[in-house]
Amino acid sequence: MNLLHPANPWELPSDRSGWLNFPEYVRLVAADAARLREVATMGLEAPVPTCPGWSVGDVVHHTAEVYLHKVACTQQQRNPDPWPPAEHAGRATLELFDEATAALLAMFAAHGPDDPSYTWWDPEQTVGFWMRRMALETAVHRVDVEVAHDVVTPVDPALALDGIDELLVAMLAGDEWAQEGTAEPVDAAIRISAAGRSWTVTLDSARVDVVEAATSDVSVEVAGEPDAVFCWLWGRGGHEQLALAGDEDTAMAFRRRVSEATN
Repeated sequence: MNLLHPANPWELPSDRSGWLNFPEYVRLVAADAARLREVATMGLEAPVPTCPGWSVGDVVHHTAEVYLHKVACTQQQRNPDPWPPAEHAGRATLELFDEATAALLAMFAAHGPDDPSYTWWDPEQTVGFWMRRMALETAVHRVDVEVAHDVVTPVDPALALDGIDELLVAMLAGDEWAQEGTAEPVDAAIRISAAGRSWTVTLDSARVDVVEAATSDVSVEVAGEPDAVFCWLWGRGGHEQLALAGDEDTAMAFRRRVSEATN
């Protein structure tokens, strides 16, 4: 399925190759937010195994605050500080989530993807960055609440594939903190492959380099369907559905290194 539509006024510029089109990100935010809320009504008190110590209510409240934070980033053109506002603590969880979802979708309706917004990733200071990031954020937390109630559904395959790229390029390679000090000083070359795309990740205790290509020999390759690879990288699934070639201990250490970049 080709998700790029040249006739669309939101056509992707060349430096965003591999991204979905922006209306598709917004559609997926809305769909996954609706599914997250639907499953959350099965019980806010249920523990979430993929977020140790959190309940479903904690995940829903967190997601609401993430949405409102992105609205504030765009309205204020800076990182809002302090965050979150103290008044959020006393709000009913689903009410806050409904308000936050409506505010985020209204922001996306009011802005084009190239409109400016503060973001944490220097190459993309745009609303479009948040369209992509919030689609992926929502997918991850939708899976969290589904895991809590044992009703897991797949992540959209095109979004999952794009999310692998975002995680490796923007979060892992772009994580200055993790490169300054890590509890997982993996020294290896790892290949991540899904749906015809491959990323070669070369890392040690002080650096991470990511190239989208099968460019060199590697000590570990992890391959599978986009949903399975995406969820494994995010710690939302095991490696049972993946093809893992090479040293399993190195693969698990790499996944913990990825976890540092996403926390």
